[in-house]
Amino acid sequence: MSLLAYVETYGCQMNVADTEIVLGLLLGAGYERTHDPAAADVILINTCAVREKAVERVWGRASTLATYKAKRPKVVLGITGCMAEHLRGQVRARAPFVDLVVGPDGYRRLLAHIEEARAGAKIDDTTLDPHETYQGLDPARDASGTVVGHIAVQRGCDRFCAFCVVPYTRGRERGTDPDEVLRQARALVAAGGKEVRLLGQTVTSYRNGNVGFAALLRELAGIDGLARIRFMSPYPLGFSEDVIAAMAASAKICKHVHLPLQSASDTVLARMRRGYSFAQYRELVGALRAALPGVAITTDVLVGFCGESEQEFAEILRALQELRFDNAFTFAYSERPDTLAARTMADDVPADVKQRRLAQVIDLQRQITGEIHAAQVGRCERVLLEAPSRRSPDELLGRTDTFRSVIVPAGASAALGALVDVRIERANPATLFGSLIT
Repeated sequence: MSLLAYVETYGCQMNVADTEIVLGLLLGAGYERTHDPAAADVILINTCAVREKAVERVWGRASTLATYKAKRPKVVLGITGCMAEHLRGQVRARAPFVDLVVGPDGYRRLLAHIEEARAGAKIDDTTLDPHETYQGLDPARDASGTVVGHIAVQRGCDRFCAFCVVPYTRGRERGTDPDEVLRQARALVAAGGKEVRLLGQTVTSYRNGNVGFAALLRELAGIDGLARIRFMSPYPLGFSEDVIAAMAASAKICKHVHLPLQSASDTVLARMRRGYSFAQYRELVGALRAALPGVAITTDVLVGFCGESEQEFAEILRALQELRFDNAFTFAYSERPDTLAARTMADDVPADVKQRRLAQVIDLQRQITGEIHAAQVGRCERVLLEAPSRRSPDELLGRTDTFRSVIVPAGASAALGALVDVRIERANPATLFGSLIT
């Protein structure tokens, strides 16, 4: 009888990709995946450390999952990923019941660590490896992963923004060998996949030897059977004219860019150590829209950073009104240990002020997104059907080239993995709803 493995994932798409690598290792070793932690022999929590709220959720979840270990002492419980790396000195004190603490560069050793833990050892493996890209490891795909697959083409980050822990949890930038990226993309297509999502903390800065990101995009666009190429997340300073030209040259490369802004105030951007001004960011948005008509641009906004005044915050609202992003992921600043901001700046914006500002940004962006979505009604869109809808078994979820979610009725002509033409009939700020054009 096979051993059962249960994995929960918190955080960004990179964490999702890492979970797929972990599951690939486990399934390759004979484990079966379960979605019931009570039945599992191995329980892993793949974690994020970017925001305090995510970390607190993991502490609470680890305590809950530990109840299954209390009932079955041979169960191996592990915390993996960015939180394991960043808070490695705290895990034993906060969660002494955890058997494994494995950082994002330790997955190749995970199977051996599980066996050691099964024999009673407590394992800590949080060594960063400046060369690890997990070349040669095939990820496991879930039901929707046969349609869409993730490939981490770049790991680590060299930017060292004042508020961010990523360089400390994932190390410095290194690009995956382009031949390995192409191998994984072809394997995805062979398994029935239609869209590949290229991942990296500053993905457009990808480089391996003489190969940059634009060249990688062009190589991927030549793969037969690969319908869509999407990437996330570029850094504003690494978005070259060559990358924009590669996007414009191929219909396979999705006309959607997630371009983190964080703040529109030059003084705040300087304190954040982002390296660009709002004028530079605005110029890049203009270049993208000029070269890629109809491109959808989404962003990240961080309010309440150290010293943010009402005037500096107001610049964010003006930027949202001016640039009219298709959507925005919005956050209130939370201090992360060991970052430059934590070491040298006061987290001096009161919590209630942060929440007020966050609510203002959310309300404004929801209005803008709602207007953009309303303008889609009546349009015909090409939609890739990715997964069953969570709303109803009679519906499927798909996405447009511009990454807008679309709900369509399930039926004989609407199968997962199909590219279908859809007429958009109604919309809300989160989702479009349509019918198949037959």
